[in-house]
Amino acid sequence: MNRHRHLLVAAVLAALTTTAPAADAPRPQNVLFIVADDLNTMLGCYGDTLAKTPHLDRLAARGVRFDRAYCTFPLCGPSRNSFLTGLYPNATGILANAQVFRQTIPGHPSLPELFRRQGGFAARIGKLYHYNVPASIGTSGHDDPASWEAAFNPAGVDHLEEEPRIFSLKPGQFGGTLSWFASPAPDAAHTDGLVAARAEQVLAECAADRARPFFLAVGFYRPHTPYVAPRGYFDLHPEADMPVVTGVAEDRADIPAAALESGHREQDAMSDDLRRQARQAYAASISFLDAQVGRVIAALDRLGLADDTIVVFTSDHGYHMGEHGLWQKRSLFEESCRVPLLVIWPGVSRAGGVARAPVSQLDLYPTLTAGCGLAAPAGLPGQDLAALLADPDHPGRGWAITQVTRPGIKKENVAPFSGYSLRTPRWRYTEWDEGRRGRELYDHEADPRELTNLATDPGHADDVATLTRQLRDAVAGTFPASGTTPSLRPETWGPTLSVPGGGR
Repeated sequence: MNRHRHLLVAAVLAALTTTAPAADAPRPQNVLFIVADDLNTMLGCYGDTLAKTPHLDRLAARGVRFDRAYCTFPLCGPSRNSFLTGLYPNATGILANAQVFRQTIPGHPSLPELFRRQGGFAARIGKLYHYNVPASIGTSGHDDPASWEAAFNPAGVDHLEEEPRIFSLKPGQFGGTLSWFASPAPDAAHTDGLVAARAEQVLAECAADRARPFFLAVGFYRPHTPYVAPRGYFDLHPEADMPVVTGVAEDRADIPAAALESGHREQDAMSDDLRRQARQAYAASISFLDAQVGRVIAALDRLGLADDTIVVFTSDHGYHMGEHGLWQKRSLFEESCRVPLLVIWPGVSRAGGVARAPVSQLDLYPTLTAGCGLAAPAGLPGQDLAALLADPDHPGRGWAITQVTRPGIKKENVAPFSGYSLRTPRWRYTEWDEGRRGRELYDHEADPRELTNLATDPGHADDVATLTRQLRDAVAGTFPASGTTPSLRPETWGPTLSVPGGGR
């Protein structure tokens, strides 16, 4: 058995050791867990002046908005497996799409599964684990059946009828490249409209029978490309008003090549008109998503469930709209790593609170299990966010870490390698291949757009040294518990299991 297998076995054994809830733990509550797909922080409640997101803005005002929340890996499959298991991707073994954590750590319970094991009702509507979008819409994708007691897979006109009319930078390809369509069909005919309708139905059933607390996961597909939304949402965002990122060549001058490898040639060739159209379509998809979230929250209120239900809203990762010349995800810049995170916890969260301490989506698992009085696996690496919910000024752990992998270049004998990025209240510090393929340092107090890389500036040598030590310690903690620190290079971890049908 190789080292990777030993580490995974250790993780499984640790997961089987549970800690019982305290005697005075709060009674179980319901959880409404809403996840958007490929959504960045272009929301009104996050200060975006062009956003049209009234429902999410009102939701943020009811609880705590985490201003610096980060994913563990800016790609759907690794990120979703991570926050649904409460483990870093290095511990789940999931570093790509089309993989499921049951192949690597089968004994570890997912967050919804834990609710099921301890008497709750867990249901999924739409996308929670990885799906190929749009190809897997209407199916279970790469879902984990053990997580749910009931699962629903709606499919609307955006997938069943309209795909031949969708514009794409690569004709006929929608899920992995920029593509969009202003649909003549109403909200209710679209997949996300059907997801919202099914959520309303399930909430009504839960309200009628309150024998068990529920964990209802609602996974919307927008704004993932193809950016398809009813035409009226496009009208909210006139193309002429859409900004275009400028100064890209100058910005890229001090960025390591590895940091830019998530780009695509067809995106580099876009005209400014196409860039504005893509930005308009993305914004339209966000507004459409916002309306569907509003329907679900209105049902929660109407059915008298709001006072007993914890609401979490987030996305699997962030998303670029031309910053640094990049689009979509898989970078370690702020736009790709940062996610929206709203938590509304009746009796706990401060209404209208803004928590500015860096947090990770990994923190959701220990927060929800502890708060709902559930026995959870021992040794979870995340922090309980209860203190920040009650007092948004609480400093928390003070950092979050995000990783991504690069495939290497076979013809140049460059092996696959990883990049890790540490976010503190002031700094973003990134190392590619442990610094061998470049470093980045950005001062968010002076440079929130991350335009000036200070990693080689002699005046910041002490900062780099301090952050290097902090990053290395944090990276070591992303692996399963072991007597020795494993290599940070993914090619030494052993084979990764996968299932057919990858995608983005």
